Amino acid sequence: MERMIIFCMLFFCSSMAQTAAPYKIAKYKQLLKTINLLETTVKDKDVELLHTPENPTDGCLFTAVTCFQKGILKLQPENSQVNSTFMQTVKVLKRFTLINPRKCESSCESYEKKKPKEFLKSLEKLIKKVIR
Repeated sequence: MERMIIFCMLFFCSSMAQTAAPYKIAKYKQLLKTINLLETTVKDKDVELLHTPENPTDGCLFTAVTCFQKGILKLQPENSQVNSTFMQTVKVLKRFTLINPRKCESSCESYEKKKPKEFLKSLEKLIKKVIR
């Protein structure tokens, strides 16, 4: 009887682990689609340059995501016609977080400043790195 209970517990735990991973991957893929949508509506001329983390080490992923969240708040829509879609898209990206913060030596200010479209391309690379 004990073996049966242990087997059921192991089976339950393994099935939960398998369902968690596809959900996160789907969530990240949705974020990639959101970034692509935002790239078409973001203003890229005469705007503030944004600190853009590129190729952060695994230990600095949390810091990089924090930098992207700060930068996302500074993005502007290309024109007033796309403003409502733009604002909804920004809200989705603001919610992107990573768990397991580690000590990282670099800060947002240590990253090079780039235009908004390059900023979004780097965010896309970061999410693809997290998916792997």
